Amino acid sequence: MSRVRAKMFGLISEALSAWAVALFALVAGGLLTAALAFAAHAFYKQQLRQRFELLASERYSRIAERFEDQEQRLDGLRRFFTYSSDILPEEFDGYARPLLHRTQAYSWAPRVEADERDAFERRASTWLGRPYQIRDFDAQGLWQASPSRAFYYPVLYTQATRQHDQPYGLDLRSQPQRQDALDRATTPGSLAVSSPLDMIDVEPAYTRGLLIVAPVFTASAPSGPPAGYVMALLSMRQLIGEGLPTASDDNLVVRILDLSGSQSHETLYDSGNLSAPLPLTSSQLLHLADHHYQLDIRPSEAFLQANRSSAVFTVTLLGGLLSLLLSALLYSLFSQRQRALTLVEQRTAALRVSEQSLRETHNQLRSVLDAATQVAIIATSLRGVISTFNAGAQRMLGYSADEALGHLALEDLVQPDELRQRAHALSLRYGREITAGQAMFAETVQEGAGVPGEWTLVRKDGSHLLANMLVTAVLDEQGLWVGYLAICIDVTERRRVHEALAARDRLLEKLSAEVPGGIYQYRLDADGHSCFPYASAGLLDIYEVDLQLLRQDASKVFERIHPDDLDRVRRSVRESAVRLTPWREEYRVCLPRAGLRWVRGEATPEIGEEGCTLWHGYLTDISDLKRVEEELRALSVTDVLTGIHNRRYFQERLKVELERAQRDDLDLAVIMLDIDHFKCINDQFGHAVGDRVLRSLCQRIGHRLRRTDVFCRLGGEEFMVLCPGSNAEQARKLALELWQGVRGVPVEGVGRVTASFGVAGWRVGEGADALLLRADAGVYAAKQAGRDRVEAELP
Repeated sequence: MSRVRAKMFGLISEALSAWAVALFALVAGGLLTAALAFAAHAFYKQQLRQRFELLASERYSRIAERFEDQEQRLDGLRRFFTYSSDILPEEFDGYARPLLHRTQAYSWAPRVEADERDAFERRASTWLGRPYQIRDFDAQGLWQASPSRAFYYPVLYTQATRQHDQPYGLDLRSQPQRQDALDRATTPGSLAVSSPLDMIDVEPAYTRGLLIVAPVFTASAPSGPPAGYVMALLSMRQLIGEGLPTASDDNLVVRILDLSGSQSHETLYDSGNLSAPLPLTSSQLLHLADHHYQLDIRPSEAFLQANRSSAVFTVTLLGGLLSLLLSALLYSLFSQRQRALTLVEQRTAALRVSEQSLRETHNQLRSVLDAATQVAIIATSLRGVISTFNAGAQRMLGYSADEALGHLALEDLVQPDELRQRAHALSLRYGREITAGQAMFAETVQEGAGVPGEWTLVRKDGSHLLANMLVTAVLDEQGLWVGYLAICIDVTERRRVHEALAARDRLLEKLSAEVPGGIYQYRLDADGHSCFPYASAGLLDIYEVDLQLLRQDASKVFERIHPDDLDRVRRSVRESAVRLTPWREEYRVCLPRAGLRWVRGEATPEIGEEGCTLWHGYLTDISDLKRVEEELRALSVTDVLTGIHNRRYFQERLKVELERAQRDDLDLAVIMLDIDHFKCINDQFGHAVGDRVLRSLCQRIGHRLRRTDVFCRLGGEEFMVLCPGSNAEQARKLALELWQGVRGVPVEGVGRVTASFGVAGWRVGEGADALLLRADAGVYAAKQAGRDRVEAELP
């Protein structure tokens, strides 16, 4: 012991210099600080990515909404021409002018046959109040009369942000790009967008743009060639740029590419601001009519400036200071211990006196082993004759020490049939004859080489017990093999417990097979790997994935989840793991055989081994429940009698449109109508006829509305039309058309039915109740004035 020097903290020898210990602590602290700084930097990069993905997703949604809005407006203009005849320029201007939000122009080009050209040009000159001619451009880019063709599609009406020098009379078939768009829009309801082209008579900054065309068919010839085309001219700079932050303040760099080019992709829009040197990008597809465009989004310098962090510098500074303080502390502590080393060595001599006591303790330890009553310790000679038989062996086997020592061999305590079977198996294994007495010691070739095995032991009374027995070689001081040592532990009770657990597992499998859905245990390791340690047979129907594969890797489950729900499910799992809160989620799965299904899952998390998280829960198929919920939702917003929307849906849409009008500074108007003398109709003809009158009125009004208008029944004979994007005057014109449509056609069995209309346009700062109150006042004024009329907006 005088040669053994104590070690500080069990690691550092006292012989080391205090300076070396301090330097070691400083280096270790520096390494730890570097690791923390690296982790802080990685966390900062992760935050940057999350913030960028959130901004990119919001920008993509806004641009996609603007594309969809343009398609809806052009489709509304098409329906305006489809359900109307002989539309005058004033009517076209009144309908198209409110649609010019982020759009360069809307136009109408009817089909003109060759033999109708002269009459059409004279009629158009009269309508427009100016000379009109079907024309196109010559090779020098100058206007000229169009050459003779079988038919033409000349621009007749146009409503643009700049009304002077509009291309009236331009034959769309005279230019390849416009002709290509017409050729792709030849079926009812179709839309086509041209390749990028130079627009005529627009502001220089918006010259490059797109042309969207929609065919118009007459009711008399729905399967023939289009009666004309309605068009919209779009400039990506105007459509995308309006309402966005300036280039210096925008956190994103946005670029839109046209994918229609075979050689190269033309850039339709580029925000122009500088991109940040970050490895972040988002590329998604935008859909407009029948074309796809690529949207590329990158972070800008403004994004980088707004998201700078000093966490790495702070961690480095604090870590360095703490490392210095720790080094100084260890230097002081270790210096003091080294001064005490001499005193410790002086007292070491006193410990030698204890050496004899330790030897006596060793002998006592052997007595303690003999006193063990739960473990049988049996020592034998090389021939297997028992030489040591402790109290535990006597208690376990029923023999006294006198009966066993020198009289019994170890093989006498083992069931003979089992011993013969193992001897036969070992003989085949080693290729030579192994006797029954050698079978117990055949695998023990050196100290510590024995492996525990289960043996059936025979008690003195002839009963049997199952024991786990380890047989090892006993060596003397010279390393010679002098015998064997067998340690036996009674495992009869453990075997019974294992069998009970196996029976419980079988019962669990039977019960889980009867439970709707599946019961599972889900494990998420710290490195991100996940699996299902337990999964009942029901999970095979839920995910259609082999259960053996799930016990190794759970990634196949996430591949089955619908892409729109995948991020939400992963996020909820992470939140449940971090907070240890129950996980509950409803999501869709796409299965190879069953198709799209809805799944509901619940689980409770707990901390497992090695830092993993374990969830215990169940999954069940709720597709039928979801289908019933959707049907109930549709019924809750639909008027059963007329089939149009009810009061509840109107109130929801009115709230949404009011928020949009306030946010984007848009127009909004409502039209309220009340059937005149409806109580008399019910009293005179019966409620069945009254119901037919309500349905007939809804059918006539529904055909005259735009796609964006919302038609609802408030109750009884009161109806409401919500007109997003229209002011009070435009709503009044629409109300006049509806009034004519209602009174112009008699109802079978009743005759002419009339209605009183009230109009109200939304005013800045006005709420829903005030807007509806003014529309109701208009209806009341119309009734007071004699009914069967449209009352304009009241002051």
